[in-house]
Amino acid sequence: MKFHMTENGFDTETEFGTLHISSNEEKGFRPYQLMVASIAACGGGVMRKILEKMRMPADDISIEVKEVVRSQEDASRLEKIHLHFTIIGSAIKEEKMPRIMDLTEKNCSMLQSVIGCIDVVKTYEIGKLK
Repeated sequence: MKFHMTENGFDTETEFGTLHISSNEEKGFRPYQLMVASIAACGGGVMRKILEKMRMPADDISIEVKEVVRSQEDASRLEKIHLHFTIIGSAIKEEKMPRIMDLTEKNCSMLQSVIGCIDVVKTYEIGKLK
């Protein structure tokens, strides 16, 4: 990836289009939003694969970022992220979810990259199809 300075931040071209990054969220994604999104989406993708391997495919997984805590001192660094997973699927077994959550953390490269630096709280619920 190559980033180019713009009037409002930085841009990079991806195969899906231009990604605009800016400290002004009216002009692009803020860097911390991209980090949180990377951690959440990585966790969801890993969870999806784990559920498939355990023969409990998800019909849907949604991830809500319930809380983001940023330092008031250390360059506004991320201190805590609370991710809440809602998993929908008729084959999902409640008793397997603690293990699935552990495996998700162990196999998500983005989560592993921030362990010890950011407190990532993960909660879940098993939802129903609407």
